[in-house]
Amino acid sequence: MTPRNTLTFLAATCLAAQTLTACGPGSPEAGRPNTAPPSSSGTPSGSTGTTPTPTATSPTRPPAASGSSLAAGEAFISFYVTLMNHASETGDTGPLLADSDKGCIGCKGIADFSRKVNAKNGGLKGDYKDRLATVKEIYRGADTKKVGGSATIKSGAYEERPSPSAAPVSHTPGTGTMEFTLLLRDGNWVMYEMQINQ
Repeated sequence: MTPRNTLTFLAATCLAAQTLTACGPGSPEAGRPNTAPPSSSGTPSGSTGTTPTPTATSPTRPPAASGSSLAAGEAFISFYVTLMNHASETGDTGPLLADSDKGCIGCKGIADFSRKVNAKNGGLKGDYKDRLATVKEIYRGADTKKVGGSATIKSGAYEERPSPSAAPVSHTPGTGTMEFTLLLRDGNWVMYEMQINQ
């Protein structure tokens, strides 16, 4: 996975995974994630907090990612990858942070990096956008307001320039694993914890 997504976080995801029960692919609530890009106008529904107001071209949460079901959680992961890509493309981290818990260290790390290094300011060139390959598993724990799981994320070949005077660093296509915990807020899932490993 890309260095921009490989961050070191607290081990809270591992602790949450220990308290969760598995939901297999045959679960009636589990489905395949909606990998189609969401529409690109308006404000993400379920957004709360004091994050900056998203621009008119900010991604909006698709209907499949709304609600508290496991299928909505899987679709939310696809939507969240879209939010990460929007931040990487534009440097606009408002939509990403609006659908993240304030305490999400991984979310904040991606947002901080995307503000500094993004395609709009010339920091990223090439096939830098992440793609959700699959949500491998999703779990519902004793705390019904949280689910956890993992997903496979792929990226292409791209160049990263940490500052205008820095030499570009080339990255080859890669595959990583996103470990996540989602939190139910205002009837919809938001990212509570996440870590992306190569």
